Amino acid sequence: MCAPASIAAIILGHLALVDIKRTAGRMAGKGMAIAGLTLGYVGLALTTIYIVFVTFMVRNTFSRDVPANESAAIDIMRTYDTALKAYAEKCPAQGYPATLTPLGPGRGDCTRANLIKDPRLVAAAPVRKGYMYEYRPGVNGTDRVTVFALVARPIVPGNTGKRFFYLDEAGVIREADSQIIGPNSPPLGESVAPADDPDDDEQDKHGQPNKP
Repeated sequence: MCAPASIAAIILGHLALVDIKRTAGRMAGKGMAIAGLTLGYVGLALTTIYIVFVTFMVRNTFSRDVPANESAAIDIMRTYDTALKAYAEKCPAQGYPATLTPLGPGRGDCTRANLIKDPRLVAAAPVRKGYMYEYRPGVNGTDRVTVFALVARPIVPGNTGKRFFYLDEAGVIREADSQIIGPNSPPLGESVAPADDPDDDEQDKHGQPNKP
């Protein structure tokens, strides 16, 4: 009744019926072949329903947790910011690490600085609570790593999270509603106010609009 065995039952059941038909009834086992086919199709149907149900539940759970996922992503970005700055102070010859791995638990040196306790956050491609994190170090005229960019992207945009987040050596978390995000994106929690119209300012001063 499980998917691999169900597929085997369907294939073997059809092969058995073909062989029985070819012998004009001299070969027995038709009832067993039909029973295998029936159980195989039922098992395949139940497996399909189960997969659809689990997928639906997971998608709904992620959708309901979008605010929680985004809040967790912001907290994780702050954790990275603190750890990266502490690492640069601990290892001035290196600057920022080449990967996130040296931030993880260990001896407390520049190889394992013991600045982030959760090993999942120092993996090659960290994934936590519906978000994946991409760390890109860089140099600015020397071999010492003096700049970096860290981007938090929802695994399934719109389902596991709606906002994208960005962090660099300036320590300001920025956000955007699309994957087009970078150092020019607005800081977290700040909306871009519309520019004031000079004519409106002049009108406020005189109490009436400008006349040509």
